[in-house]
Amino acid sequence: MVKVSVLIITYNQHKFIRAAIDSALAQQTTFPIEILVGDDFSTDGTREIIQEYEQKHPGLIIGVLHPYNMGKNGGINCLETLKLAKGEYYALMDGDDYWTDPLKLQKQADLLDAHPDYSTVFNNALITYEDGSPSHLLNGPVMKPFYTMDDLIGEDEIWFMATSSTMFRNNIKEYPAWFRESSSGDIPRLILKAKLGKIGYIPDVMSVYRKNRGGASFADNYTDETFLRNRIQMYSDINRELDYRYDRVLRRNIARYYRMMLDAKQYKHSYFRRAQLALKYLYLGKPDWQKTKDVIRNYIVPQPLAKLYSTIRLLPHR
Repeated sequence: MVKVSVLIITYNQHKFIRAAIDSALAQQTTFPIEILVGDDFSTDGTREIIQEYEQKHPGLIIGVLHPYNMGKNGGINCLETLKLAKGEYYALMDGDDYWTDPLKLQKQADLLDAHPDYSTVFNNALITYEDGSPSHLLNGPVMKPFYTMDDLIGEDEIWFMATSSTMFRNNIKEYPAWFRESSSGDIPRLILKAKLGKIGYIPDVMSVYRKNRGGASFADNYTDETFLRNRIQMYSDINRELDYRYDRVLRRNIARYYRMMLDAKQYKHSYFRRAQLALKYLYLGKPDWQKTKDVIRNYIVPQPLAKLYSTIRLLPHR
């Protein structure tokens, strides 16, 4: 019986997919695993590479080759691939990442076995950059042995778990409808898992998280209305999912995205729409007086009046 299902989620990553699959094949475990490679209708040769591995490792590697692109930054691809997972646990890996420790799955499964109150476990990861920027560890030395919901909710976006460092209990049979609408699969998934148990941490560096132009991290466009509205909806859905227990904090988090939207390219020449968003930001975020004045001056007061006010201020006093 399969103990751990490995889910490799990919789209147009032919340069990296071999390293991802090879690192899964290199895992040394005392239990059986399966490797499901979910391909979101790649057109760059990724799919053919997956089929090649399927033929070399029948029964171990299973290509989940979707007939069309599902989008949403791979979130739907992941959900549809997960439906086929037979393991008690499942470990996620993005198709442009890879594992560096052949005992990663063994260590993580052992921790979940030893702690029935854990829903998830993650390890430290090395972040590397396509542009040659210096590599660095995601997490520093000061980390806790486990994390709870309180650690995941903040006025800013909290991120200290690389996707490819995680292993989860396969204990959510049906994900809520709002989960499918989010362009970020990681944040909602961790929230849902934190509702079911603690999130354990292993400090060993066992994963590499590549930041490259084809990766999901570069699709997060903080000057794009569509992305920002998706984030607002996601945190609103999380707020409702958690029965508004973190309402004050999440409202301030949501306000951040309304503030970013004031500079979105779609609103560059739209005074009335920006003014409405500015009022929404002030209502939700309740910023300090200086930030409030700046927003009123730059986004709510019509520019001709703002210029007139500035001119009057500069006139010599008599």
